[in-house]
Amino acid sequence: MTSFNDRFKELRNLLRSYEETGYTFDDAPDRPGAALAAFLRQAGRHPGRAAELAAEIDDLLSKGLFSEEIAEDVDLLPHIKPPIGASVEECLLLIRQHLVDFLEVPGRPAPVTPPQTAWEWKGRFPELSHFLSAYFHQDFDAEYASHREAVDDYLDGVSEGDLRIVIKEIQDFLDMNTDDISLRDASRTLGLCISPPKGVSLRRWLNDVREIIAHHK
Repeated sequence: MTSFNDRFKELRNLLRSYEETGYTFDDAPDRPGAALAAFLRQAGRHPGRAAELAAEIDDLLSKGLFSEEIAEDVDLLPHIKPPIGASVEECLLLIRQHLVDFLEVPGRPAPVTPPQTAWEWKGRFPELSHFLSAYFHQDFDAEYASHREAVDDYLDGVSEGDLRIVIKEIQDFLDMNTDDISLRDASRTLGLCISPPKGVSLRRWLNDVREIIAHHK
């Protein structure tokens, strides 16, 4: 079986950010727009992603947007509109320049401010987002008799690596959302569609879940 070569993985990921902020490139020479700024905040935690994105843009532009060689790969990319008077190629070159500027600052500290878009929240807390959206969705009552049953279902199929990740993500998520309103809104953004168990606050429940996962054998 031939493995799938995800040629433009980071570029597709970035373009999904533009989907959320209006399907239009909104960057300017002196500042990244909302979608690119969200990506760069994530890249502050993983600088290699910015370098990979710049390389993918170089690859795409060197071949040409309409090259038959990469036609199937380009078809998988979200379609984002350039502003009036600009081309997609010009928008990608501008994005690349912002990436270069970002990469020229070594040791850039990871951002401590909360994410600004749903795309950024899910990118910042991917395993927690999977846990909440896949097990505590709107059809929860049809699948599970209790919150603990859903947690146990998650634990039955998760890897040890993902367990370590979600434990840290829950703690970071709680530390980032210090008030109950922001915690509620951010949890909904990550995919939580139901309330915690009766009589238990959302913060307490997430802490309890973290403890259950941490002690899972």
